[in-house]
Amino acid sequence: MRLNYRIILLVLAMGLTKSSLAALNVFACEPEWASLAETLGGDRVKVVSATTAYQDPHRIEARPSLIAKVRRADLLVCSGAELEIGWLPMLQRQAGNPKVLRGQPGYFEAADQIERLGIPDSLDRSMGDIHASGNPHVHLDPRRLSTIATALSDRLANLDPTNADYYRKRHDEFSQSWEEALQRWKTRALPLVGARLVVHHQDWEYFFDWLGIIRAGSLEPKPGLPVSSGHIVKLKKRLQQEPPLAIIYTAYQSPRAAKRLSQITGIPAVELPYTVGGAEGVVDLFTLFDETLKRLLEVIP
Repeated sequence: MRLNYRIILLVLAMGLTKSSLAALNVFACEPEWASLAETLGGDRVKVVSATTAYQDPHRIEARPSLIAKVRRADLLVCSGAELEIGWLPMLQRQAGNPKVLRGQPGYFEAADQIERLGIPDSLDRSMGDIHASGNPHVHLDPRRLSTIATALSDRLANLDPTNADYYRKRHDEFSQSWEEALQRWKTRALPLVGARLVVHHQDWEYFFDWLGIIRAGSLEPKPGLPVSSGHIVKLKKRLQQEPPLAIIYTAYQSPRAAKRLSQITGIPAVELPYTVGGAEGVVDLFTLFDETLKRLLEVIP
């Protein structure tokens, strides 16, 4: 009888431990949010990312495997501001998971947590692929990312109150390390203040806002439109008057246009990781900014 009693106590203890460590299923739309969720959630979350650094987050196929992952999710974490408008609503409809619909605790948009840039005064299709809710590439400003991290930590605690203290402790540790890194990056980036850069797409606006960098031009004639030879020629003439520091493009964008403009102007073309996994060694948000600054500083004469 005593043996059975001990077995019962052991089983109960194991059940309580398993309950306290039960993972929240987090579906992240992009690698940056998967990384942040893993950092804040530790072993209390199980995170999957819908995309990789080598995929354009604007255009993703709503595959059955992704539908299944959304169906199992307790929390959906995305950039928002219409970045995923072409594929996320379809995943949500097909998954039939009410927990991760807009307006529910299991739905989290990073762009909703911060002051957004690029909100248009008016909308016109002639302007190109303009996001009515503003520029969605919010993770590239570490100041705003800090605000988003606080909001995401609170959301994890609200969804999983049993582990609320655990999430807050991890957030405090992240926040301290992030503030230290922010000061280090700001000092390292001083040579970039006021620099002029040509972009492929307008996905660097938050990064530029943080460091005071100027967008000298875009390889896309208008946001979301394909690069054309005629536009490259016009861009070359404009840049000759005041050559920029570099032409930048991301790991998910074709390098052809950037390298072509570089070839005819002599301006260096630089591939930047853009998100976690976008270059060798970029394994989290800290190394994302480390590598981005390193590559830009390398082209300063």
